[in-house]
Amino acid sequence: MVDDPRRRIPRTDHLLELVRSVQQRARTGLIAPEEVESVLLAAAASAFQGVGLRPVLNATGVVVHTNLGRAPLSRAAVAAVIAASGYTDVEIDLDTGKRTRRGGEALAALRRACPAAEDVLVVNNGAAALVLATTALCMGREVVVSRGELVEIGAGFRLSDLIASTGALLREVGATNRTHLRDYVDAIGPDTGCILKVHPSNFRVEGFTSGVSITELRSAVGDLPIIADLGSGLLRPEPRLPDEPDVSSALASGADLVVASGDKLLGGPQAGLLLGRADLIKTLANHPLSRAVRVDKLTIAALEATLSNPSVPVRQALDADVNQLRQRTVRLGAQLDLPVVPHDGRVGGGGAPGVALPGWAVRLPESAAPWLRSGDPAVLPRVRAGHCLIDLRCIPESDDQKLLDAIQRCLVRL
Repeated sequence: MVDDPRRRIPRTDHLLELVRSVQQRARTGLIAPEEVESVLLAAAASAFQGVGLRPVLNATGVVVHTNLGRAPLSRAAVAAVIAASGYTDVEIDLDTGKRTRRGGEALAALRRACPAAEDVLVVNNGAAALVLATTALCMGREVVVSRGELVEIGAGFRLSDLIASTGALLREVGATNRTHLRDYVDAIGPDTGCILKVHPSNFRVEGFTSGVSITELRSAVGDLPIIADLGSGLLRPEPRLPDEPDVSSALASGADLVVASGDKLLGGPQAGLLLGRADLIKTLANHPLSRAVRVDKLTIAALEATLSNPSVPVRQALDADVNQLRQRTVRLGAQLDLPVVPHDGRVGGGGAPGVALPGWAVRLPESAAPWLRSGDPAVLPRVRAGHCLIDLRCIPESDDQKLLDAIQRCLVRL
């Protein structure tokens, strides 16, 4: 029998029940009145699961979960995306009617958020930002980088392969565990295009190690551009993550160009952020490749809203009160007659790999995991040591009832 796509349209009674559920949550105070519209839109989107991506309740305790799309957007960002879905002034000055720089308001918001940067540019992801920088500044020339910083990123992509694809030449210096300032200085020659510093964000090398800071490099390499790939997207120092580098500090230390991601600790949409010297940003913006990696109007809208309204889900999950998490988890465990155990969450997304986020989890049998993942809504637990763990850190309290219902339906099947 041929599958009729009209079968994917939700039944009317299901849609009405969805509306009634959102209304009830608003009446009981679980949703603020001004948030009803955005919550209803998100719920309606989830009802059309057959035509796109499925929403997932992230019960892993991993805040920036790459396989779940990294940072969830704030309600302000979602509203901005909806508002920008039609015609917008993405590349036009409505006062003069003339063409302007693409996404000017979002770029201005990024400059305000990081005053240390003379200028900024936004492309479609962090890898694209690094490709654009090395292509525009180093094609046919050498990129000097420490062997200990030639990392492999998600899905098996290696930094060395990424840079080689741009036409730049890798000049590896130092050893895996130890690189000294003299290694960089000795490698510099007439063919050197830039010095690249890469934060090894998803691993740590401990023991007999040494590295070279941006400050040390700045004093020794003259006018050569220093590019710092930080990855995680922190614009300013974060007291809770003292070892995680930030853009402002890197620029203050002497980096000429900093590369970061918009959908990690910044908590916004997928984007590659380039911040630094105005002349270098201009060179990148005028390069033909910048057209191929530019962002669309929806990303621009979400990024501006994220920068203008910093109360984002990533920040809320990182700052979640441990006692409140415990109370919610104990309540869920009591409703299900299941044990509650200590459980450490993680930052995720290659950020702060050694930092634990103390919390709690409801413990189920490991056999519950497939049923939870395939349920409606889909719930992604953490499977560890023969158990299925439900961590509430990344689940909004307004979704606690939805989570309870999903687990109860799962338990019936075990």
